[in-house]
Amino acid sequence: MCRTVVDMTTTATSISGFQGQILHPHNEGYDEARRLWNGAIDRRPAIIARCTSAADVATAVRFGTRHDLTVAVRGGGHSIPGLSMCDGGLVVDLSLLKDVEIDPVRRRAHVAPGVLLGEYDAAAQAHGLASPAGEISHTGVAGLTLGGGVGWLSRKYGLACDNLVEAELVTATGDIVTVDESTDPELLWGLRGGGGNFGVVTRFTFTLHEVGPLLAGAVMVPMDQGRAALRLYAELCAVAPEELSLSVACVTAPPAPFVPAELVGRQVVVLSMAWVGDPQAGEPWAARLRGLRPAVDLIGLMPYTALQSMVDSGVPHGRGYYVKSEWLGEIDEPAIDTILESLASMPGPHEQILLRHMGGAIRSVPADGTAFTFREAENLLTIACGWDVETDAPEPHVAWGRELWAATRRISTGGAYVNQLDADEGIERVREAYGTRTWDRLTALKRRMDPDNVFRLNQNIPPAPR
Repeated sequence: MCRTVVDMTTTATSISGFQGQILHPHNEGYDEARRLWNGAIDRRPAIIARCTSAADVATAVRFGTRHDLTVAVRGGGHSIPGLSMCDGGLVVDLSLLKDVEIDPVRRRAHVAPGVLLGEYDAAAQAHGLASPAGEISHTGVAGLTLGGGVGWLSRKYGLACDNLVEAELVTATGDIVTVDESTDPELLWGLRGGGGNFGVVTRFTFTLHEVGPLLAGAVMVPMDQGRAALRLYAELCAVAPEELSLSVACVTAPPAPFVPAELVGRQVVVLSMAWVGDPQAGEPWAARLRGLRPAVDLIGLMPYTALQSMVDSGVPHGRGYYVKSEWLGEIDEPAIDTILESLASMPGPHEQILLRHMGGAIRSVPADGTAFTFREAENLLTIACGWDVETDAPEPHVAWGRELWAATRRISTGGAYVNQLDADEGIERVREAYGTRTWDRLTALKRRMDPDNVFRLNQNIPPAPR
């Protein structure tokens, strides 16, 4: 459906009933409000509607549809391809909606869509509780959850979307509805992994779990031990209980205080773990990592909030980013060869090759139990390319990421993680992220909830034809 771009500088101020802040290109604060985590995104909407309530969201959505505007929805602003910002249209900005309510008796969390993971984690941890989320504390809760949500607690307690039990939603017609298993089970199914295609969630309700200090952290080895580290990762993945969460990163060592001077600026492999359970029971697994005789050993007892912010500095706001991802099977020797060989052509110090072990509680949910489909994958591969937007051209970084991704498709289980799809991958790649049966079900739900595809600035699921 074609959307128009209009001069909103006069008409926007007349949004009847809107109580939040309206920003135009000439307003103070406009440039800050349109800035996103991915510094390569530079878009200029005609109007940014900074909402302070669900009623504001409904008012803004109705205004956008009435004027046939492109509508973008911004939560935490962490969308890799910058889908939370548009040129010339309307941005429904949720970043001021920051409420978090923890019910420690019922073990429920009610979370507004502008809340970041670090804010949510801190509120829940004040009661010794948490629910699965991502692993970067400045990510938004909303977008992460709607696309799945993989993190340190996932092998024990499932994905973020698996723990979503209720949502307040503003529909494409501007209605405010409550969604749970009793009111609309099919819509709740779609919100659990189907992205922002069905409306604007203005309140998330999550199941909480008891999470105390964890035996967690990372070891770092120089690249001459890289093969041994990757082999160990593959070996541990094959036998890990659901309490053990593992990831591996091939990166350039930063000039951090904990990094020996001789490793700074050199390529290293970082093998990370978290034991979600009695810390003493996790010690034998930590010993396996320490058996590499690492140059850096950061494994110890730590608060969950510290684990959740452990890699924040590696993906700061303002850097340019391009990401490719794939669900993979077991990491075999040829895959290790591919990863190690790609490091020789890495174009800059901000590139990252990441593997996260899946399985456990993720696999216990049936494939059709949520819109998130790829439950049987052993690993999630993330190829994160980064560059300085002021000094570097993106093309070498993007080309390197695409080449490595293509080389790993041999052990793909058939699709990508929807939260890590980039803007240039096309609708067929979005279909791959869901699989045929789930895709057909999602397009039918889209036809019911948003037949005009108002919410299309996302990894879009078009309405099924009537």
